Amino acid sequence: MTALDDHKERNARTPDEILTAIDESGVESIYYQIVTLSGKLMAKVVPVTQLKRNLENGILMHRSAIADFQTALDGELLGGGPSAPEFNAMPDLDTFAVLPWDTSTARFLCTIYEPTHRPGIGGAPFAADPRGFLRRTHAQFKERLGLELRTGCEPEMTWFGEGLDVTSRPGSNPSYEFEQLERVRPIYQRIIRYATALGFEMIEGDYEDAGQLELNWMYDVADLTADRLVTYRMICRQVARELGVTASFMPKIAPGAMGTGCHHNLSLWKGGSNALEEPGRQELHLTDVGRWALGGLLEHAAPSMIVMGQTVNSYKRYWDAGQFAPTKINWGMEDKTCTVRLSGNGRLEYKLPDSAVNPYLSHALMLTQIEDGIANEIDPDRVTIQDIPKTLGDAVQLFTDDKFVRRSVTPEIANLLVAIKSDEWARFCGAVTDWERDMYFSAGQ
Repeated sequence: MTALDDHKERNARTPDEILTAIDESGVESIYYQIVTLSGKLMAKVVPVTQLKRNLENGILMHRSAIADFQTALDGELLGGGPSAPEFNAMPDLDTFAVLPWDTSTARFLCTIYEPTHRPGIGGAPFAADPRGFLRRTHAQFKERLGLELRTGCEPEMTWFGEGLDVTSRPGSNPSYEFEQLERVRPIYQRIIRYATALGFEMIEGDYEDAGQLELNWMYDVADLTADRLVTYRMICRQVARELGVTASFMPKIAPGAMGTGCHHNLSLWKGGSNALEEPGRQELHLTDVGRWALGGLLEHAAPSMIVMGQTVNSYKRYWDAGQFAPTKINWGMEDKTCTVRLSGNGRLEYKLPDSAVNPYLSHALMLTQIEDGIANEIDPDRVTIQDIPKTLGDAVQLFTDDKFVRRSVTPEIANLLVAIKSDEWARFCGAVTDWERDMYFSAGQ
């Protein structure tokens, strides 16, 4: 039996609560969603009358969708090319949700497989599927170590629109100001309402910089946190459409503005116990397992930046001193400027990921690095302090040259990441920017 056959068997046992929710909500159509390497949602919409067929057979998509249908400068369609075979996306029953802004519509997130007719690999997991890859990586991690990764993320983002402009005193910052929270009250109220309806346990939020809002939900198993982050972005874009404003996950909006990060707070659990926390221990508040996990994250941080800072714009965030973004691969106790901040409550805050991160790839890399740290008892004090790469081009090269991190993902993911991000860097290098016009347009006159 192939992995695809196994998924079809699971879907044949459709829970009654899904059928009941469809009937009670009056669902007429369903989105079948996949997540691309960039973290973007792609989807097909199908009438609910086709539910049984879709649960049994999934949906088919062109495989270049996994690379956002990006065409390289030389004309190559990345991810498979125009004549490539389709892939099979199978809905995951545990992701079913009726959309709270239109209860006539529901959604499934899907896991991707090779179609059955492909010789030798038919029915196998699609090797470039980031969401399926995280699920498999975490399952193997739990089997080998007996530990489960639980995470919570801090998804900062920026909102623009009428009535959202902020005026602060020179030298001051609007962070935490009640007045600014009131300005965005219609936004956060609607986000919280929709997120709660979709199963989030929303816990707190604050205003961080001009237009920048951060809303947090309760930590959970890493797979669920990743699903919730892409769902949160979907919610935010819907709220922006409804309120006539703009929602941006761009990592660095402007020079001098706070970068928009997506810090990952992580802990390791065995049963009901946090394996990072040793009560009464004062110097690090970490067990040996926690120290080694930290060592693994630091050891492999620099070549992971192709994932943690995946855009050209990402690297602007690490240039501004004093903006709470890390500039070096380091760690510190309650130090918000470090790559990893140790808190006193048994968790590590990994601060490299930004607001554009693909959470499936970031979590998958963290899992392999934590396992390497534990297996080799990597001491964080002995990890060489390095600079964070300064450009996407540098990050691509570091990833290409680093055997461990590159082999932490499938060859298909690694090769596509390099192709996509090399093309993105090349396009940027060939672009003429406003900065260049300001600097050179009148030079010599």
